[in-house]
Amino acid sequence: MEMTETSELTVLELLNEDNEVLEIIDDDKEIEDIVKALSSKTRRIILQYIRDGPKDVSNIASSLKMTEANISAQIKKLQEAQLITCDYSSGLHGVRKISKLKAKQIVIRF
Repeated sequence: MEMTETSELTVLELLNEDNEVLEIIDDDKEIEDIVKALSSKTRRIILQYIRDGPKDVSNIASSLKMTEANISAQIKKLQEAQLITCDYSSGLHGVRKISKLKAKQIVIRF
């Protein structure tokens, strides 16, 4: 089979809870970043953990029995892949980083 490259070979759609399209991604680099982010079991567990609502890094770390440094690194990769968004709020001991899902569902179309 011969491989030919077309401009819309693969499209990734980010959907909200009502299955409405939030964003269509057709850039190969962005799709690869998302797929790489999803290749980590730890990152997939984090996504599952925050699907019910936003969580801060320390809460995620203690619930998953991992270090805050590890969770922070994983969250950074998820954020760079545009799978989550992060906000900051005041906490008892400084600023808390709150992570939430950007989309409830990802659809890849070939």
